Amino acid sequence: MAIPASLNQKNSLTLGFTPMDDIHEEFDMLIAQALSCPDANLLCQIELLKAHLYSHFGAEDRWMRETNFPAQDCHINEHAAVLQSAEDVYQLVSQGNLSIGRSFVSELQAWFPGHADYLDSALAHWMCKSRLGGKPIVLHSRKPAMTMVD
Repeated sequence: MAIPASLNQKNSLTLGFTPMDDIHEEFDMLIAQALSCPDANLLCQIELLKAHLYSHFGAEDRWMRETNFPAQDCHINEHAAVLQSAEDVYQLVSQGNLSIGRSFVSELQAWFPGHADYLDSALAHWMCKSRLGGKPIVLHSRKPAMTMVD
């Protein structure tokens, strides 16, 4: 099975706050591994993904609480809902329901760019401003423009 396209290929997960960007890169890698693993490894991949989600969301929740991030309630509640889903899915996969595990990973892949664009980008901005005194700067590479050859 081919490894799925990375979420980070779009540079959409790079938000300019390095600790968060590193966590997002790890998330991206784990999603790709879970999407492409054989059935025999799916439970292990879901377990790794679940552990990552606890660490990932725990770090973001801590940053929000430590800095009194204004929109923390909505963001923390969304994290809690995803963690509950991860727990539920893990139990189902451990009982042999592989299709729900594959579906969960696909849904996480689809959900995450919007979460990063709306909630995490605001937190990254807040963290850069509170820790560094300025806005994050992110440079994205562009494909070169096509030129006409005579």
